[in-house]
Amino acid sequence: MSTTAPTPPPQSRAPAAEGSLRDRLARHMLVDGFPLVVDLGLSRGSRLVDRESGRRYLDLHMSFAANPLGWNPPQLADDADALAELGRAAVNKPANSDLCTQPLVDFVETFARVLGDPALPHLFFVEGGALAVENALKCAFDWKHGHNEQHGRALGPVSALHLTTAFHGRSGYTMSMTNTDPKKTDGFPFFAWPRIDAPVMRFPVAEHDERTREMEGRSLAQAERAFLGHPHQIACFIAEPVQGEGGDNHLSARFLQAMQLLCHEHDALFVLDEVQTGVGGTGTAWAYQQLGLEPDVVAFAKKVQLGGIMAGRRVDDVEPNVFTRSGRINSTWGGGLVDMVRSRRILEVIEQEDLFARARTAGARLLAGLQDLERAHPDLVGNARGRGLMCAFDLPTPALRDEVVRRLFHREQVIVLPSGSVSVRVRPALTITDAEIDEALTAITRAIGDLEAGTLEEDGRPA
Repeated sequence: MSTTAPTPPPQSRAPAAEGSLRDRLARHMLVDGFPLVVDLGLSRGSRLVDRESGRRYLDLHMSFAANPLGWNPPQLADDADALAELGRAAVNKPANSDLCTQPLVDFVETFARVLGDPALPHLFFVEGGALAVENALKCAFDWKHGHNEQHGRALGPVSALHLTTAFHGRSGYTMSMTNTDPKKTDGFPFFAWPRIDAPVMRFPVAEHDERTREMEGRSLAQAERAFLGHPHQIACFIAEPVQGEGGDNHLSARFLQAMQLLCHEHDALFVLDEVQTGVGGTGTAWAYQQLGLEPDVVAFAKKVQLGGIMAGRRVDDVEPNVFTRSGRINSTWGGGLVDMVRSRRILEVIEQEDLFARARTAGARLLAGLQDLERAHPDLVGNARGRGLMCAFDLPTPALRDEVVRRLFHREQVIVLPSGSVSVRVRPALTITDAEIDEALTAITRAIGDLEAGTLEEDGRPA
């Protein structure tokens, strides 16, 4: 008897689907992003190629600041060893929370070397920025519960003090602190946690410092009242050093240091959401390193390629805590292994090429160009600002801002992001060249110049 398996009958091929790729996707999903299809083979560095039209775009979006080396970095895409390692990791998806592998160890050690803070030795990984912040909050809630128990206090409900114009995610806890675009939270249940006004800086700093100090004073007074009005209930204060979606809002070192001190005085953890600011976008590994801050917990994602938190300092004052008590925080995957392999390779490139320093010099060039633009068009451009490559500027109205974003995409083939109500933000790769920065500035200048030369319709929209 033959042991050879029978040959399966020939399979008929499904007929080719009709319509563009975006049309086909729209049959099942809301397709409201950029009107293009990324060519994952031809896109390179800061150049994104539309698969269907062949157009090349200067990408200052970078998947919401998540691609630190741009598209198809040669150190990964053109390296046979890197591709083989990624392929091996992609065949299986182990539960990193329970199963140790060599790639996991290599990633964690590289993360600690390139991004780590000796004062924050505890690491926890998960998939996505919202869940990173969610677990930062769980860490703080667990700590506050233990801290109250240690001091013989009633174990009541706990909360997170946060800012207006904040975006921390769309998950359960994080939605309670997200308050940018109402359509992202309206109608969903959330906790009524204490919220204080964000004392947003205006630029140039010296011209607006008196106003900023007044706002900071009011915000600090609100925070003090919140702590006193909720005794032993506020587990943490959380803030983005630069509020990305809320309008690229910068918070001063002075204010954040004062909030850190209040957290110490009122037995709350000081937590920073560096999902968007982390991994070099501001010119250092973390924005807090430029602001004289000593956070207890830092949430990260985006450029890391997966989410997570690093923690220490006062977290270790309470035992047990989420880093010493098994199963207190956890997830099946503990972050994806393929993402970890890619992240490790990216971090090695960042380290070898000193891309944090590069972000500082390139960012200074970009910001100087935006400041020149503001001086040349003071009636249209204002509040040019930046930290490293994380730069932005404002237009007078939402309609004008949206028109600039539209013109840059359709006329200049430059991809930027709106932010807040009137801001344009740019999120280039750490590898962007001086020539590409100059090209971007030329395109923005041309779009602003065309807008200035045009007329406005009665509703305020450009003609």
